[in-house]
Amino acid sequence: MPVAVVTGASRGIGAAIAQRLAAEGCAVACIARTLSAGDSHLDGSLTGTVTRINDAGGVAYPLVADLSSVDFDPAAVIAELQAELGPVDYLVNNAAAAFYPGYVEMPRKRMEISFRVNVMAPWLLAQQVLPAMVERGSGSVLNLTSQTAVMPEGPPFTVAPQIKGATAYGGSKAWLERATVGAAAELYGTGVSLNCLSPDTSVITEGSSALVDLSKYPNEPLDAMAESAWALLTGDPATYTGRIEYSLSFLKRENRPVRTLDGSQLLDGWQPEDFPIDYLMDPGPQAGEG
Repeated sequence: MPVAVVTGASRGIGAAIAQRLAAEGCAVACIARTLSAGDSHLDGSLTGTVTRINDAGGVAYPLVADLSSVDFDPAAVIAELQAELGPVDYLVNNAAAAFYPGYVEMPRKRMEISFRVNVMAPWLLAQQVLPAMVERGSGSVLNLTSQTAVMPEGPPFTVAPQIKGATAYGGSKAWLERATVGAAAELYGTGVSLNCLSPDTSVITEGSSALVDLSKYPNEPLDAMAESAWALLTGDPATYTGRIEYSLSFLKRENRPVRTLDGSQLLDGWQPEDFPIDYLMDPGPQAGEG
């Protein structure tokens, strides 16, 4: 049974990816700060995610860890998970700290937390699992990023209201994208892949809804992110590595069916032929072009 590690798995995209990986036969180690309902001001918990997976016949293991803490110990985390489930085949760095004050107004503490969670934790966790993956000749790391990593165009500059103040968050995700591609290049030919994945549009989750009202913007389902994640984790490492992909654009280009989180059926209304072109970051050539 392949072993997957998913950070930020108490809710939102992380919980969805954990469910999908479990449905595909993985034993999933779920990492987050929130163990039980009520431990956070946001809905969702590790207990909830693990219970859904186990009730569906899957295998899941919860581990509480604060990736924002200076005391975060990635070696101890991976050692515990491997003792419980076995060697790690897939690492999904999904946990994120998203703060949106402007560049000038950003408090130092929030900037430091942003980089501990979005930059340091993915790097440190990957360092713990990559040597064994290389030795085995197989494995995959997937880093979740964001459209905010894309450089603003200008001058003149126009900043979309839903990402105004995303300079620190986008900057941390831009570093993660560059580091992912660099590591993929360094490890090319070993049988190990490293990729980045971002939503094409907004994804309504407990965390995002607490920051911004996304209901007025285009949205995509959690299932599309989970489908893209599974595809990238299991793709041929000779070609599916060093990629910075956007969920719907990737699925449409690959013409890959989108399944529900339990993997049991196709998601109605969200197959590649259904995707609105104006939702896509990378729509590819259209009819009459190239």
